[in-house]
Amino acid sequence: MPEGFDAGDTAFVLTSAALVMLMTPGLAFFYGGMVRAKSVVNMLLMSFVSLGIVSVLWVAYGYSLAFGEDVGGRGLIGDLSNVGLSGISDTTLTGSVPVLAFAVFQMMFAVITPALISGAIADRTKFGAWMLFVALWVTVVYFPVAHWVWQSGGWIFKLGVKDFAGGTAVHINAGMAALGALLVLGNRVGFRRESMRAHSLPLVMLGSGLLWFGWFGFNAGSALAANGTASVAFMNTQVAAGAGMIGWLVWERVRKGGFTSLGAASGAVAGLVAITPACAVVNIWGAIAIGVIAGVGCAWAVSLKDRFGYDDSLDVVAVHAVGGVVGTLLIGVFDVTDGLVAGAGAGQLLKQAIGAFAVAAYSLALTWLLVKTIDVTIGFRVTRSDEVTRVDQVLHTENAYDFATREADADPVGTIGIWSHSPTARHQSVGGANGPSAH
Repeated sequence: MPEGFDAGDTAFVLTSAALVMLMTPGLAFFYGGMVRAKSVVNMLLMSFVSLGIVSVLWVAYGYSLAFGEDVGGRGLIGDLSNVGLSGISDTTLTGSVPVLAFAVFQMMFAVITPALISGAIADRTKFGAWMLFVALWVTVVYFPVAHWVWQSGGWIFKLGVKDFAGGTAVHINAGMAALGALLVLGNRVGFRRESMRAHSLPLVMLGSGLLWFGWFGFNAGSALAANGTASVAFMNTQVAAGAGMIGWLVWERVRKGGFTSLGAASGAVAGLVAITPACAVVNIWGAIAIGVIAGVGCAWAVSLKDRFGYDDSLDVVAVHAVGGVVGTLLIGVFDVTDGLVAGAGAGQLLKQAIGAFAVAAYSLALTWLLVKTIDVTIGFRVTRSDEVTRVDQVLHTENAYDFATREADADPVGTIGIWSHSPTARHQSVGGANGPSAH
């Protein structure tokens, strides 16, 4: 290996890449637990398929567009000199690690970002249309935005906007894309009239735990070295997640009179989202403040969908768009060198606002256009009858849970079958009126 190579840093980055990869299956569980039982498989696959599509596109041309040399010095997009990772050998370094290690680490960011969008349009999306959307969206939205934010020639990078691990490129980007998509597709059948509760809170808690675990790779790994910066990012990530959970739970207790497991999981994710851009530039008290503000702010933002009548199925806009904006802007407040608390004035806050709202506007507009185009050509939404019955069975010929086998095992002599065609009786036979099949 050439001079400057560090085996410890390389091992750290590769391990962090694996942690970030785990976040996508974790997200699948998190989202899968929050939907109704009839569309669990669809929800799981909408996240999981991103691992296949984006991984291939990333090595084909995505890395080159995001991290290639800037075209024309305009800061908008990278060139195609690294198509198929050409020109990159296993001894080419960026800092103290091989470029290939950096490329696979950044690949995992590209994988999870479109998967985040899926939660906003749960229960009503054709899977084939979704796969096409993922391929197009990362090409025209994610790859350019990643170039703006993280490549040294990108216009947001040159402006001086700070985004250590993805507040703009990942969370604001995905959150505003979610808003654009749901504005085209509209609300679910029965929105505001039917119960659409999470079908499995244990899956939600499992998913949030996997996300929390993987987030250490997401944030600390962005230091690209096993050093002090990574340590700061790791610690700030942990306390911000905890503070976000507390903030959300307190909001729930004041507003609704109780503490919920869904609120705890969502609050932790809100804190993780908000600390992502700021984790390396704030101190521990700044991280706690960001977490609390994000927990309360995102919990409040969830209520807006009822007020304005848009059906963000799993609160992607409220958690990722709002949380991403909160974390990005609060760098201008809590940054230990350039923030308001450091006496540095409002200059950094203004830069953060420009970066955040530029990404928000671009992602919202381009996503709306993409979803609209797909919808009027091949159709993006399942039919009303398919949505009302069983999305999983129609789209995937599978169900997450085999209730028929469960009934047969519980009643081998077949007495349940005598009356199981009654909807009320069937619901009672698998766990009461609020059992899985009731959803």
